[in-house]
Amino acid sequence: MNFDFRRLLSPGVMLGALGLGSFLLLATLVWMLLSAPERPEPGNIAAALTIIPAPTGTSAPPATPTPDPNLTPTPIPGQVMIGSYIQVAGTDGQGLRIRSDPGLQGEFLFLALDSEMFIVRDGPVELDGYTWWYLTAPYDELRVGWAASNFLEYIPPPE
Repeated sequence: MNFDFRRLLSPGVMLGALGLGSFLLLATLVWMLLSAPERPEPGNIAAALTIIPAPTGTSAPPATPTPDPNLTPTPIPGQVMIGSYIQVAGTDGQGLRIRSDPGLQGEFLFLALDSEMFIVRDGPVELDGYTWWYLTAPYDELRVGWAASNFLEYIPPPE
């Protein structure tokens, strides 16, 4: 069984293969043109636009709880309670983290330094092994938040 490959390369076979390839190419191009979706004209394209507002540099201060005046006790000298003046103490210069909520999971708002004065507005809340008090600075309404009592010290009210 000897096969003559020269017969496969004859001019008739080559022309037939070239004709078949040309027919398939032409049929593919016609099919692509007929099945392509219509394209809109460049001036009529609809676009979706989403406007995202830019973040602001400042955020709103957390809401200040309003204690019931009928339930607010008179501060007892030497004790931390609602209405008493306190100062940050015992942080060895590291400062006290003031948080948005009581507990160690509350968002860090700012750092209060040793000897900084605050007024107690709410509390106590027992959480994460600490007693938490809600403090406001008498000189800045934006410096408010929760602090652990371990670093607070009673001071007499200013006169």
